[in-house]
Parts: sequence; C-alpha cells; structure tokens
Amino acid sequence: MDFSDDLPSVAVIILNWNGWEDTVECLESLYQINYPNYQVILVDNASQDNSIQKIKEYCQGNLKPQSPFYTYNTKNKPLKTTQQTEQEVKSFTGKFKDSQTNQSLILIENFENYGFAGGNNIGIRFALEKLQVDYVLLLNNDTVVDKNFITELVNVSEKEVKIGIVGSKLLNAYNTDVIDSAGHIIKWGRVVDRGHGEIDKGQYDSDDDVTGAMAAAALYKTRMLKEIGILDESFITLGEDAELSLRARKHGWKAKFAPKSVVYHKRGKSITRKDVINRMTILSTKNTTENVLRYATAWEKILYSFILIKEGSFVVIGSLLGRNSMKARDYSKLIINSYTRIILSLFKSV
Repeated sequence: MDFSDDLPSVAVIILNWNGWEDTVECLESLYQINYPNYQVILVDNASQDNSIQKIKEYCQGNLKPQSPFYTYNTKNKPLKTTQQTEQEVKSFTGKFKDSQTNQSLILIENFENYGFAGGNNIGIRFALEKLQVDYVLLLNNDTVVDKNFITELVNVSEKEVKIGIVGSKLLNAYNTDVIDSAGHIIKWGRVVDRGHGEIDKGQYDSDDDVTGAMAAAALYKTRMLKEIGILDESFITLGEDAELSLRARKHGWKAKFAPKSVVYHKRGKSITRKDVINRMTILSTKNTTENVLRYATAWEKILYSFILIKEGSFVVIGSLLGRNSMKARDYSKLIINSYTRIILSLFKSV
C-alpha cells in the first residue's frame, strides 16, 4: 500500500496499557518525524486509567504532552482518529484506506489485556491483512523517537532482500549518554542486549549483523512475517522478540543494527512493585530457557546452564539473607526445572 509516495510503507504499532502519559509523549515525537510514508496503529490492552479518552484528547489538540525531547507542534492537530474494537477489526473485510496516513491514528480497543505478544499481534495482523504495508515497526509506548529513526531503519533494511529485522539504537531516556540496547546478541547461550549500561562512545556506530532487536523499536519486513509468522503468544511478555529473531535466523533471515536510528527508552519505569518485579524475573528465566531449548546449540546450552546456577544462587541467597523479596522456594523450583530440561535436551541430542 503506497500511503504517499514511492518510499516503502511502514505500519507503526504501539501497545498501550494504563500508560497514556507515556503514550501521548511517544505519539507526539512520532508525528514529528521526517519519514512521510507511515501509518500509526495504537492498540489499547483494556486500560483502566481512561487511556483511550486521554489519547483522543491529544489527537484533538486538547492535551499537550510535556517532553524534554521536542517542542509540541500545534499545526498538525487535530489528528484524524479511526477507532475500532478488536471485534470490529476481526470482522472488517476489504482493505483499509486512509489518504492522510502520517497525520492520523488507527485506535484499536481490546476487550481484555492480552499481554505484549497478544496485544501487538492484533495490530500486526491488521497491518498485514488490511494495510498491506512493506514493513511493520513495533514501538514501545515508553519511548521517544528521533526525527530520522524510521528513515534510518528503512535505509539499512533496503540494502539486502534477506534483511528481515532492523533495530534502533536505544538510549536511556533518563541518561541519554547510556545505551539501553544496541541490538540483540547471544552471550553465554542466551539473547542479551548488546551494550546495555555502557556509555555511548560510538563503539556501536556501524550497521552490524546482530542476532535480533529489542521490540521496543524494531522494524520487520512483512514478507518475512508472512513466511515465519508473528509473535509467539505463549510467551505473554518478555522474550517474545528474541524468539521471533531466533526463528527468523533459523529460516535464513538476517538481523541488522541501525546506529543512526535513535530512540530514547524509559525501560522499567512502570515496574516498581516488588511482586511485579518478582513475576518478571520468573517470566524472564522461564522464557529465556524456552528460547535456549528451541534454538541453542549444544555448547550454548552448556553455557546457559552455568548462568542458571549463578543467577539462581544469587537470588536464593539474597532471599535467605532478607535482601530480596523473591520467594526462594518458587524460584529454586524454576531454576532446578530449567536446568534439568537443558541437561536432558543435551542427552537427547547426542
């Protein structure tokens, strides 16, 4: 679908759940970019904080986001808004047409919270089936984008047909000299964020081959998604972007890093409650183990088994000493189960 010119068409998908303040800040930065051929799809995962109304107020020009990253633009308001429920999206036939594209918003209202993978997949399916775009771009709502970020992603992807995934340079939104992610790589058998926590000194300023990209800002070729499928909803949250990247690599697709595509990420801002942190730790270990079992080599599995022992020991000892609220018993069971599955898989592969 050609939205405005001969440049590849991009559907930007943003998932919101009880985070309208971050979302409108992200949207405002997105509507100020210099790439002309994109359509924004915002999927709301059954928010309970009046998010949909607040986002519509922003589109009408009645809510002004505050941000240190840009000056608010009054000239592009109001933004055309098309609102549909998930049921209306599923029953919608034909192709969606919108002549305004980069000055409009497609708002999809989910009836329940489907998690990161499930919520994004509703937007991805709409983009693939109803918009017929060249690219799907997943963008976290807790990000602020640079004006050139889509241009640079597309430039890297268009260099080669088999480049299926391109990731932005993610910087810490609270300390912009610090890298959040410079692409996914495999280290000690598992997928990790390259450069996380490092000062950005230009050490990753080339369009390197990587394992994949964090879905906080990642561009996917639709041809690849139609071939290998979309996000695995069994992951719910955490690790689903790594799984998609590993699956793509298994099918012969490449992933690249676009250093000039800059995005500022407020990683973990909303995750402050200890019970939520504990749940995320468990999900991270569970999903990482699943990815290792599916895609890792024998050597990578051996390396990852040492990671399980080390991380499990730290968490359990910390809990016993009262420095960690993680329930040592539950996490110990997960570590033992994960370790056992990894070792058994090694014997099965012999």
